[in-house]
Amino acid sequence: MTTEFTWAIANLERNTSDGKVIVAHYTVSAKNDTYSAGAYGSLGFDGEIETPFSELTEQQIVGWVTDSLGEEKVEEICVALQNQLDEQAAPTKAAGLPWVNG
Repeated sequence: MTTEFTWAIANLERNTSDGKVIVAHYTVSAKNDTYSAGAYGSLGFDGEIETPFSELTEQQIVGWVTDSLGEEKVEEICVALQNQLDEQAAPTKAAGLPWVNG
């Protein structure tokens, strides 16, 4: 079963004085034909982004987020989400009380 990972930007924080983005809030979703999982994170930019706010695109910010995180961290996030999908498909843990509905 193939898993599709989708990175998106949930919100941006910027300085009102100069419009520079200082924080990007991102989401990562993983889904296959049956299951889905997601993650949320924030990444600070400390005014590194020079592009005017009105000219930014989601694709651009996603690229900056994944570049800033680095390949290892991006892979770690994707592996964690894949593990969640695998756990949904074949649970290794269960919860409940034996005296309530068996």
